Amino acid sequence: MSAILRPLLLAVALWPALSSAAAPDRVVGWIETVTLAPWDVSVKAKLDSGALTSSLDARHIARFEKAGEEWVRFRLMLEDEASGETFSMTLERPLYRDMVVRGAGGRDERLVVLMDICVGQTRYEEEFSLRNREEMTYPMLLGRRTIGHLGRLDVRETFLTEADCDEASPRVPHAPDRGETGDAD
Repeated sequence: MSAILRPLLLAVALWPALSSAAAPDRVVGWIETVTLAPWDVSVKAKLDSGALTSSLDARHIARFEKAGEEWVRFRLMLEDEASGETFSMTLERPLYRDMVVRGAGGRDERLVVLMDICVGQTRYEEEFSLRNREEMTYPMLLGRRTIGHLGRLDVRETFLTEADCDEASPRVPHAPDRGETGDAD
């Protein structure tokens, strides 16, 4: 067997194991209730395969410097789906990156931070662009980067999972960008 053919055959043989690790057998609907960790705030999220990066409703977004690094300060005002109460808190997170979104509404520059969400019984550290989504139906949008971790998306269904995480729940750390481009919101 040639030196070139052997690695190719090994990759084909291992593909089922590799692909199931990247995307669980779980099926998620186009709308799910997820919790924002560590506060356990239940939020309705729209899973949108047209968007690359996830987006979170944030107000009073400001970039600032802290210990020589760029940070972002923003205010969350989210209705907790479980209690019906409003969760309001000002957060400070390290700036992960800047991004430009191009969509039907034109061009929009956004700041991106890493946040933890719970879907099912697993916590995921994901990228979220910060944007005032007050006029949107859903305060959180989960894009392709996040959907790829969650499982298969069934666009005909909603609320197929129940967020149930605690301190002992497995946590999937943020994975570096796979090089995709083209964000829309």
